[in-house]
Amino acid sequence: MSKTTAEIRCAFLDFFAARGHQKVSSSSLVPANDPTLLFTNAGMNQFKDVFLGTESRSYDKATSSQRCVRAGGKHNDLENVGYTARHHTFFEMLGNFSFGDYFKTEGIQYAWDFLTNELGLPKDKLLVTIYHEDDEAFEIWNKKIGLPEDKIIRISTSDNFWSMGDTGPCGPCSEIFYDHGEHIWGGRPGTPEEDGDRFIEIWNLVFMQFNRQSDGTMEPLPKPSIDTGMGLERISAILQNVHSNYEIDIFQNLIEAAAKIVGTDDKENKSLRVIADHIRSCSFLICDGIIPSNEGRGYVLRRIIRRAVRHGNKLGATEVFFYRLVEALETQMADAYPELTNNRELIEKVLKTEEEQFSRTLERGMSILNEALKELTSDVVPGELVFKLYDTYGFPADLTNDIAREKELRIDEDGFQAAMAAQRKRAQQASQFDTDYNERLKSNSTSEFTGYDHCASQAEIVELFANGQQVEKLNSGEEGIVVLNKSPFYAESGGQAGDSGVLKSANGSFAVRDTVKLGNAIAHKGTAQSNFKLGDKVQAEFDIERRESIKLNHSATHLMHAALKKVLGEHVNQKGSLVSEDRFRFDFSHFEAVTNEELQSVETLVNEQIRANHGLQTKLMNLDEAKAAGAMALFGEKYAEDVRVVSMGEFSMELCGGTHVRRTGDIGFFKIVSESGIAAGVRRIEAVTGAKALEFVQSQGQQMSQIAGLLKTDPQGLSARIQQMLDQNKLVEKELLKLKQQIASNATTDVLSDVVEIKGAKVLSTVLQGVEANALRVMVDDFKNQLGSAVIVLGIAQDNKVSLIVGVTKDLVSKVKAGELVNFVAQQVGGKGGGRPDMAQAGGSQPQNLDSAIASVSAWLEDKL
Repeated sequence: MSKTTAEIRCAFLDFFAARGHQKVSSSSLVPANDPTLLFTNAGMNQFKDVFLGTESRSYDKATSSQRCVRAGGKHNDLENVGYTARHHTFFEMLGNFSFGDYFKTEGIQYAWDFLTNELGLPKDKLLVTIYHEDDEAFEIWNKKIGLPEDKIIRISTSDNFWSMGDTGPCGPCSEIFYDHGEHIWGGRPGTPEEDGDRFIEIWNLVFMQFNRQSDGTMEPLPKPSIDTGMGLERISAILQNVHSNYEIDIFQNLIEAAAKIVGTDDKENKSLRVIADHIRSCSFLICDGIIPSNEGRGYVLRRIIRRAVRHGNKLGATEVFFYRLVEALETQMADAYPELTNNRELIEKVLKTEEEQFSRTLERGMSILNEALKELTSDVVPGELVFKLYDTYGFPADLTNDIAREKELRIDEDGFQAAMAAQRKRAQQASQFDTDYNERLKSNSTSEFTGYDHCASQAEIVELFANGQQVEKLNSGEEGIVVLNKSPFYAESGGQAGDSGVLKSANGSFAVRDTVKLGNAIAHKGTAQSNFKLGDKVQAEFDIERRESIKLNHSATHLMHAALKKVLGEHVNQKGSLVSEDRFRFDFSHFEAVTNEELQSVETLVNEQIRANHGLQTKLMNLDEAKAAGAMALFGEKYAEDVRVVSMGEFSMELCGGTHVRRTGDIGFFKIVSESGIAAGVRRIEAVTGAKALEFVQSQGQQMSQIAGLLKTDPQGLSARIQQMLDQNKLVEKELLKLKQQIASNATTDVLSDVVEIKGAKVLSTVLQGVEANALRVMVDDFKNQLGSAVIVLGIAQDNKVSLIVGVTKDLVSKVKAGELVNFVAQQVGGKGGGRPDMAQAGGSQPQNLDSAIASVSAWLEDKL
């Protein structure tokens, strides 16, 4: 019986674990501290620093099943999903890695053993490629594995030579292919027909053995390494005896669920493939903290969701449907990825909200596109139209391309990119921020942080910067950055503000206003108050009082994070924070405003933990052990193999490198200042602690006392007094409305004498005095009732503004349209308006022209009646 996809994943990991490999969990789809990648797209991404030699692990060989997304940036398969057998936005990459342990022989033997013995693939169905100069790999495949020479194909292109960049680690590859048989069109690798579907690559072995220099020379690496990858979906298709990845068990179950939800029996429809693929990428992206937005990773997520929704609509979905597939995905994949279960509520809310928002614009955008396509004189959709749909209606270009492809059209990609480039240029010109400043500064130093236990340290200056350049000295009065070999100053990280303070030397001092990280270095920003040079010895002292205030707020963020999860649900995750000495702000995932009752519950829980006076515990733990123990890890943070775990009683446990109080009681008091929404699905709370919290409450109390004094009551009776005043105000407003209506009625009687006849029709056009604008409609209705058949034009001038109204009885609307008449008058007073044929209103800004404008009505009607 064929293996399920889940069984194949387990078999792979167990195979390598039995051979001394460390099982490593899949990293986030958001690459930690790697600006070169939009999403994790290969198994080696999380080991990049290990291969580069800038990070060490406790193991020298590993295995993983890595979640990957290719749907944006350089690696983008989005437009092909649904049209081919093997393109996906989300896939799993099985991999085994050696960091200087074993090399080519073992790497090849492991792959062959797993495929032929563990999985039982027929040897005659397999063939391999090697880099054309890699005779060593040829000998291993031919002599040690016994693969015939005609099954070993030499490839001279970069397809079989991997590199991390223009310089750095690189090496030849060897790819293993599976032959699906003669009944499938396609040729062997290296032939003109290689793009066919007969021979499918299933495993790629990268032999990392050189270090490419800037001049192109290749130096042998001291520790050659192995990086491999095998697509789980591809190998599952082979073992389950199907040709398309969409026919494997996971996809078939998702397609079945999608068909049931949208109400279609056409299980072969490509749109079902799109939906089944997209629910995987969307759900896992949301698990890893991505929220739909109009930029960056959030925009890619939005594109994928909207593409899925459009394909659902093609299948006949009439209601919001996409979020309902999360349950089916959880059933298929939660055993391997429990985060699907932990975040299911959040995923469903995000998908449902985004689909509801898009549904409101989809119909309008589709109408515009379909009308434009009818007028095309070629098979190319103009780039300007593609951009307009994207910019105005939220239609991603690939969605427009999908629709065009269905109609056998193509989009003008160059024109679209030109419009996008112009928009980016406008945005850049509107921004005055120098975003490249930190990128220009590169430190080669590593600083030891001593600030957990010491407020001062003796240190040596190892680097100096001024005006974005590395220098050998700083002169008195000069702005710059000082890097020390060790420092008690906390560098801004994880939302905690950097320390300020002073660096004292034998000659003078350096006033530190902020501390940041430059790579592994602690960088002190400030002003030299004497001359400083490389090698100088200094006494580094941070501002103790400021640090203490920051510590109160930082520890409070941990307690509040835990409290929010208890009150609002486990879907709450930190999305960012800023912890300063005065207050802190905390951004978190949640899809509706937090109620006053919920905020009070959070305040109560946090203050209970403060009064409990828990001792704060810090412990170094293995990352996997810490997560297993329940420690919360923050979105977007990169953690080392060993992490610092901060616990406060049984209430809070987080991975954190920041500074904290010794006991929760040190916080004193916690008070929420405000709660607001800052993005779709993201809320923000601002709060204060300690003395600042007391000041805030006292200030509020003073304001209440002052208001109570003005209203001649005490603070306890303030609500009742305000309610009494509101009730009185409503009574006054009712009386005032009666008076205005009486004035309008009197005015109606007075102006009837202005009625004239034009070609047998009664016409009343006049400027009113002492009448409110909101009374005009009532007056027009009264005049219609009294005159029977008439055209009424009324105008008033108030506060340098003009208000106009035109009423036409139904028997005359075939000749006179109220909207046309009101705009004729409005243009003369600097305004415009509109409405129904029998009633229309307008405004204006030139009251000095009102009399003449009203006087011109009779002549206009002479031509119409």
